[in-house]
Amino acid sequence: MSDRTLQSELLDQLAGLPLEKQRQVLNFARSLAEPNGRPGSDILVFGGGIDPEDLSAMTEAIENGCEQTNNDDW
Repeated sequence: MSDRTLQSELLDQLAGLPLEKQRQVLNFARSLAEPNGRPGSDILVFGGGIDPEDLSAMTEAIENGCEQTNNDDW
């Protein structure tokens, strides 16, 4: 579908909607244009907040506990 075909179809659909629904479409389109999330640099303040020994214990628990199944469970 070309850009013109898409735009034309969108306008046709929009024209058939009541004013309130058109406003909803407009608000939705605006929300799609807004940037999502936050930059990764925002979480750098949390770096180093977990003790290295705790990180090792967590890593070991993940490595030992993942990819295992319990056939007697659900």
